[in-house]
Amino acid sequence: QVQRVESGGGLVQAGGSLRLACAASGRTFGSYARGWFRQAPGKEREFVAGISWSGIIIYYADSVKGRFTISRDNAKNTVSLQMNSLKPEDTAVYYCAAARAATLNYWDAEDNYDYWGQGTQVTVSS
Repeated sequence: QVQRVESGGGLVQAGGSLRLACAASGRTFGSYARGWFRQAPGKEREFVAGISWSGIIIYYADSVKGRFTISRDNAKNTVSLQMNSLKPEDTAVYYCAAARAATLNYWDAEDNYDYWGQGTQVTVSS
């Protein structure tokens, strides 16, 4: 059974930083594209960032460009999201995801992802 566990969420003041990590067990995701999504209260889940299996292709939502950095460690079967200059509007539950493909044409399409984590809460206070 595949398990994906996010960690690193919490409460931070605006302008602060957090680093999220997603670890997987039960399957190796080294050849899979990985992504991060988030869902704020009362809103639909939205794409945040994606990374190809090689780590060469990286894609960000416009709202986080220049502030967030996605990375991966295939040897450890993990993907991370470094979040800097956090804003109150970044408050959401953050989910990691994996797609059975080396890369994607449409990173922001949830249907392209096959495995999802349970989410970790990020709260940014003003």
